[in-house]
Amino acid sequence: MRDYTNKNNSNVGAQAKTSEYDEGLRAYMLKVYNHMSVGIAITGVMAYLVANTPALLQMLFSGPQAYIVMFAPLVFVWVFSAKVHKMSESAARTCFYAFAALMGLSLSTILLAYTGESVAKTFFITASMFGAMSIYGYTTKKDLTGMGSFLFMGVIGLVIAMVVNIFLASSALQFAISAAGVLIFTGLTAYDSQKIKNNYFMVGANQLGKAAIMGALTLYLDFINLFIFLLRLIGDRR
Repeated sequence: MRDYTNKNNSNVGAQAKTSEYDEGLRAYMLKVYNHMSVGIAITGVMAYLVANTPALLQMLFSGPQAYIVMFAPLVFVWVFSAKVHKMSESAARTCFYAFAALMGLSLSTILLAYTGESVAKTFFITASMFGAMSIYGYTTKKDLTGMGSFLFMGVIGLVIAMVVNIFLASSALQFAISAAGVLIFTGLTAYDSQKIKNNYFMVGANQLGKAAIMGALTLYLDFINLFIFLLRLIGDRR
């Protein structure tokens, strides 16, 4: 008579391990989305406050300091990404939220350029698209790694086209850039969601907190860029 004891014990152990991973992964992804949501909320509140405070607008955008406000988030995120491995989790979280506030300053002029109704409508469209693509990236069994390389090249092309259009000021090229930006960051949302999920299985337990913050930063940037390009594509200017 065969002994099934070891086999049964192995199956129980495997199921317990899978359950542990599932619960841990859900908690990890929830942490990522919570950090991202707080970051977006900080950006929105900061942008609204600045846009509705004439004294702040005058102080931030009336001279050469406007370029500092516009480009400071880019410098900040580069430095943050390079130094985050040396930070504690609490310090990394504080830096992420500080970056979100700085982005709010930079994006405050959008609320002046577009109607409030248009901004609200675009935000909800962005949230719907982002949510759908993030769920797809999280649940799909298809490996999206190859798509990531293609999308990264698309981002580089997008930046080059935007720089060129600073000098050309072509409305047709601007429309093409906005449409391409929407497609690229929609795809990146799915790709990054899968990548963040996969990172859970590769990062040590003591690094999961900072990994969740960096994942939140990645998805935050996807959301903000998708929102901006959508607004330029379908938004109504004042």
